[in-house]
Amino acid sequence: MVYVVKDAADFDSRLDAAADKLVVVDFFATWCGPCKVIAPKLEEFQNKYADKLVIIKVDVDECEDLAAKYNISSMPTFLFIKNKNVVDQFSGANADKLESYFKKHTGGTGSDSTVPI
Repeated sequence: MVYVVKDAADFDSRLDAAADKLVVVDFFATWCGPCKVIAPKLEEFQNKYADKLVIIKVDVDECEDLAAKYNISSMPTFLFIKNKNVVDQFSGANADKLESYFKKHTGGTGSDSTVPI
């Protein structure tokens, strides 16, 4: 299940809990149409790639400090964080592009593949 963070402390604890998994952060807004369109795909991807990544959502209106920290200006924007470092990002509700970034940063095709680390 995709987790919605409550605040900056919650966000930091989620990064800690992810350990060496890729963390995909979806910066969204409740009023954002494209954000609503991509949301079901995020759930699908979380299930497909559960062994390799963690998806968390940040509501930019509820967590303005996080949006400012990461210079988020459009929604949805996806940040890819590995070991607490941002390794990539892009904006837009493009599910195919999003999945290509998952593969790029996890080196695999989902839970059915075995990729040495």
